[in-house]
Amino acid sequence: MTQTIPNSVDSVVDMLAGGNYVADRSLSTALFLALKLGRPLFLEGEAGVGKTEIGKVLSNSLGRRLIRLQCYEGLDVASAVYEWNYSMQMIDIRIAEASGQGNRESIEGDIFSEKFLIKRPLLQALESDDTGEPPVLLIDELDRTDEPFEAFLLEVLSDFQVTIPEIGTVTAPKPPIVIITSNRTREIHDAIKRRCFYFWVDYPDAARELKILNVKVPDAPTKLTQQVVSFVQHLRSRDLFKLPGVAETIDWTNALIQLDKIDLDPETVNSSLGVLLKYQDDIEKIQGSEAAQVLEEVKAGIDAGA
Repeated sequence: MTQTIPNSVDSVVDMLAGGNYVADRSLSTALFLALKLGRPLFLEGEAGVGKTEIGKVLSNSLGRRLIRLQCYEGLDVASAVYEWNYSMQMIDIRIAEASGQGNRESIEGDIFSEKFLIKRPLLQALESDDTGEPPVLLIDELDRTDEPFEAFLLEVLSDFQVTIPEIGTVTAPKPPIVIITSNRTREIHDAIKRRCFYFWVDYPDAARELKILNVKVPDAPTKLTQQVVSFVQHLRSRDLFKLPGVAETIDWTNALIQLDKIDLDPETVNSSLGVLLKYQDDIEKIQGSEAAQVLEEVKAGIDAGA
């Protein structure tokens, strides 16, 4: 069942909370403005900070179909927008020739019709569902694509339409809700950003990360979640190749629960760092005496604040 667009920033905060997403007010404000003004929202930030989850929560909360375009190097129009079903076109041509039906012009007009069109995510996003409401289009990790692909998006993001030479222009009856994410492995062209509202999704502070864990891992002991959050916050101040994101914090907490831990100890930290850190150089840098020192600081800080 579809829901109406939230009519205030507070409503967006409540909507996200209802989808188990803990957002700060600045993100909720950016999302509210994008929804109300019908503009795409460009979310940039490190991997694992919750950018993709925004699109999923919007889809579930508003009761809209989610169309996800997962970007990768070499992504082209055939994979992202549309392509023709060439095998079915050839079969149709052979049948027409064998039966002696139609001339060349009529056959060409028939094989380049919508029944032979394979719609990919960007074209699907221009269609409303059975309720007449547009979908949520999640263009995930745009920075993974090649720069020329961004040109394909300009028409979609500006006018919410796609031009197919053989058919014409397909325009959305209602613009989709568009969320674009980027991990900033490269800069996205200004032409894309100008068509969007922009928001940088940063790592959460300790208080918000603790709220996130309470929502995502409600069965975790309070003492353990405090230690996990404090430990992760300490790691983010270190010079590491890849800092742990919120997703890794959640994964690590779940892993510690499976190990029946209610309190962090050096041995457990050393043996489970692969859940939290994804590069061997980072693990080697933290393992051993460094991990023990961080854990000692974490526990001393928690005891001091108790």
